[in-house]
Amino acid sequence: QVQLVESGGGLVQAGGSLRLSCAVSGRTVSRLVMAWFRQTPGKERQFVALIGGTGGSTAYKDSVRDRFTISRDNAKDTVYLQMNSLQPEDTAVYVCAATYKAASRSDHLYDYWGQGTQVTVSS
Repeated sequence: QVQLVESGGGLVQAGGSLRLSCAVSGRTVSRLVMAWFRQTPGKERQFVALIGGTGGSTAYKDSVRDRFTISRDNAKDTVYLQMNSLQPEDTAVYVCAATYKAASRSDHLYDYWGQGTQVTVSS
């Protein structure tokens, strides 16, 4: 069973940075497609970024492409989301997800989910 635990959220001023971590247990992270989604009350969950298993190809939501970077450390079984130039509209609960299926922006294809970590960006 894959378990995901996020950390690194917090309160930051606009223009600031945060790095989120997602620690993976139960399976080797290198075999999984890993993704970050975010959710705000009353809105659908949004895809943010993903990183593939073998090869580590990445994909991003258009509005974060030039500001966020997803990466993985296979030795630590951890995936990171470096978030720079944060804006108030980035405020959300950020959730880590994993799947053995093909990489996808659709949350329906992810089988494993963390509990999420709150990111709040003040203006």
